[in-house]
Amino acid sequence: MPTSVRVRYILVAAIATAGPLWGSIAQPTATLGAVAVAVAEPSRPSDMPAPTPRLASVDNFRDVAGPDAGYPTASGTHMRRGVIYRSSALRPDVTDAQVLDGLHLTHDYDLRTTAEIADSPDIVPPGTTYVHLNIIGDQNPIPTMADLSPDSARQLLIDQNKVFVDDAGERERFGELLRSLATNPDPQVFHCTSGKDRTGWTAAVLQTLAGVSPDDVMNDYLLTNEYSRQSIDAGAEAATQAYGAEAGAGTRVILGVFPEALQAGLDQVRARYGTMERYVAEGLDLDPATIAALKKKLTV
Repeated sequence: MPTSVRVRYILVAAIATAGPLWGSIAQPTATLGAVAVAVAEPSRPSDMPAPTPRLASVDNFRDVAGPDAGYPTASGTHMRRGVIYRSSALRPDVTDAQVLDGLHLTHDYDLRTTAEIADSPDIVPPGTTYVHLNIIGDQNPIPTMADLSPDSARQLLIDQNKVFVDDAGERERFGELLRSLATNPDPQVFHCTSGKDRTGWTAAVLQTLAGVSPDDVMNDYLLTNEYSRQSIDAGAEAATQAYGAEAGAGTRVILGVFPEALQAGLDQVRARYGTMERYVAEGLDLDPATIAALKKKLTV
């Protein structure tokens, strides 16, 4: 992987620290005591999952299926809600930990590097199996936040989405994630640090495989800018104070998302594989039965 791309993740881990204050650091396999939560909900059809909670301390936590009844698909179905969630790092405060506990997540797939996890290990809900899938590997160059510009930040994110398609090791680990999502019981969650690059790519792959329209896939990807607005603003301000306006502007880019980044990966899929299904089958090495099981799980 190009050094410039690897730097991006260390930057995010270093500067995305503007969330709530937590107590003692937990190890990745640490758990919280179960707490019963009673939540008043509006009436809804009995077969529709409850609205996905907005978590103040895990700001990019959301359902891959989207809001309401789930994103519609080309086949006339819609994505199944309450099955697979995406997130930023699972470092909930006490209130949000209770909410996560109430979701009864079976698996937590942590896509971060070993260094990222050491800096901010997950707080894993009780009964949830923790799985570390280090998508980009453990090469940690020294970050250069002071030299980060908006243009260089944009290029880092564009390049990374291409690497998701081109790098054999990353494809192997994405394939392992998708096979696990297809075969393990639900609900499940996957995440990285900010919940937008490794996580955003995975969500886009799942949504496209399910038949969600390109517009809905892109709009869902861009929701990071809404969900994580406060932490993006705080991170950019911290970088500005430490390194100046140029670094602050670059940090704002690196902590957010923009259409060209995801589109670069989608275009690379089209160029190398033709379709997302072929990328999943040939690039990620999923067999037809697993792809069929994943599609069945994702749609209703």
